[in-house]
Amino acid sequence: MAQGRIRIAVMFGGRSGEHEVSLVSAASVINALDPARYEVVPVGVSRAGRWYSAPDVLTQLRENRIPDPSCECVLVPEPGRPGLLHLANGGQRMEPLDVVFPLIHGTYGEDGTLQGLLELAEVPYVGAGVLGSSVGMDKVVQKQLFLQAGLHIAKYTWALAQRCQEAPRAVVAEVEKALRYPIFVKPANTGSSVGITKAHTRKELLVGIELAASYDRKVVFEKGIANAREIECSVLGNDMPEASLPGEIVPSNEFYDYDAKYVDGKSAIFIPASLPRTTITAIRKLAVQAYRAIDCAGMARADFFYVARTKKVYINELNTIPGFTSISMYPKMWEASGLPFPRLLDRLVDLARERHAAKMALRRTYDPSTEWYRP
Repeated sequence: MAQGRIRIAVMFGGRSGEHEVSLVSAASVINALDPARYEVVPVGVSRAGRWYSAPDVLTQLRENRIPDPSCECVLVPEPGRPGLLHLANGGQRMEPLDVVFPLIHGTYGEDGTLQGLLELAEVPYVGAGVLGSSVGMDKVVQKQLFLQAGLHIAKYTWALAQRCQEAPRAVVAEVEKALRYPIFVKPANTGSSVGITKAHTRKELLVGIELAASYDRKVVFEKGIANAREIECSVLGNDMPEASLPGEIVPSNEFYDYDAKYVDGKSAIFIPASLPRTTITAIRKLAVQAYRAIDCAGMARADFFYVARTKKVYINELNTIPGFTSISMYPKMWEASGLPFPRLLDRLVDLARERHAAKMALRRTYDPSTEWYRP
């Protein structure tokens, strides 16, 4: 290990519809990490779920090349060996790690599965824990917790994908009874607007149901909010989180879909958002409230809808591994709030290590007064 530097594994790629976004986020983070403080260990996960670590693995995945098998590695889910086990030469080389920065958006990276593995290995990692990650990914459970916390959300309903596939017209009838058009149709566990459609008619609703049900076992239906502005706010911290200045997105398409986010380059971003001071204060407070409602940690981006006529703010969702691309709102909003990108990354690493230290200080065993369990 380089003297005095933190060995940080930056993880990217993965088995997700957000594979490409993850690669771009990772490139931005790796380029911004201070080389005087960090020794970066790139860890790329292929679409097939194989792990690779090599200096050029990010480039290879971005070029849709399969890395050399000699670069394959795994994380051993065993305390006391916090590092990567390289599989070449019979798996004899263990590469120690100080912290992991997961940048795998979506399934198998943002949904608590990777976080669970890191917990078993007792490796500090950036971002939310198992519970916060899984709840943050599941739009149905997240909304239920928001309601319990007293937050305003758009009217919604949901159905299991199996029922959507077996009885789509019955589901449509139930949705039309509960909501008015336009209706957003979403897979419960995707990000970057993958699989999301906006239905204005029954025909479009049926098409949206078929698409959403192909991505997840649950489908969410949300009533579109008329004349709503899309406002986002970054949150940072563990037990004492803070919120950034909010920003506003004016999508190039009818809603902020995948193309409007990453492809056409025509969506407009305003940071800070042009809002009344009282509304800015309220949004920052609500962002922290939502963050705590799902037991988040490290970081999250809170997405809101704001209706100027009624001055009402609706929480849409939290994203526990927000984008870190050059156009991503999370780092840009912190930049506008006085926290430059490199310092933001330092803070995220510090938060990961602080939370890990606090968890390791907890008692893990209990000695009963009698050995009742012995035969």
